[in-house]
Amino acid sequence: MTRIAVIGGGKIGEALIAGLLESGRATKDLVVAEHLEARAKELAANYGIRVTNVADAVEGADVIAIAVKPGDVDSVLNAIGEVELDGEREQMLISLVAGIPTSRFELKLPAGFPVVRAMPNTPMLIGQGMSAIAPGRYAREKHIELVNEVLGAVGQVTTISESQIDAATAVSGSGPAYFFLVVEAMVDAAVGLGLSHATATELVVQTMAGSAAMLAVTEESATQLRGAVTSPAGTTAAAIRELERHGVRSAFIEALSAAKARSAQLGLDAES
Repeated sequence: MTRIAVIGGGKIGEALIAGLLESGRATKDLVVAEHLEARAKELAANYGIRVTNVADAVEGADVIAIAVKPGDVDSVLNAIGEVELDGEREQMLISLVAGIPTSRFELKLPAGFPVVRAMPNTPMLIGQGMSAIAPGRYAREKHIELVNEVLGAVGQVTTISESQIDAATAVSGSGPAYFFLVVEAMVDAAVGLGLSHATATELVVQTMAGSAAMLAVTEESATQLRGAVTSPAGTTAAAIRELERHGVRSAFIEALSAAKARSAQLGLDAES
């Protein structure tokens, strides 16, 4: 059975941990490295898993998943460097770190060590994540399959080139926040129309969930489905007209472009 070491117990690290445990992985095959004592105790108490230091977690792991801030990558790699990695185990590394290219890891790891870069998102917590993965120089098909197995346990996985990772970060990595902002705005607007907060939340959340489910199971595009709801001169048409007048479409274009640029800059900042 694959043994996984998750390095970093922040939001993404915890989402991966929770999703893997929810998917049925035995706790003995999952170990976490977290340097903040209070956070380590919290993770151990909440998930019943062993929380330790980087070197101990990496020892004997088949998959090393790094989920730390970009600025902490070098210290993690230095700690990993203190461990004699087992070539016979065919160990590999998955980077869940925003902005850091696979080459950065490959330079600090033993020659030929396989690295796959991944951009997941927080719905991993409930097994509904979306992860875009990009193989590094030494990653082979078997490594991609293993990453698909690991991240597939917490949602869907798609393979892209590394040059597209910053774009994927802007779309799906940061995407849940855009979605939650839209829900927040709709709930506030509904309350302004006279609905209670509880009723407004129920209406908005189920509308979003149902709409997403329709997109997932039908062959129609978002444009086609929107058109089916938008009767000429009807209520939806009036609402869409206001959204377009206020530039919602161009706002999303600018927002995703900004997120992509920031993802790229994080990598540059970490190198300096």
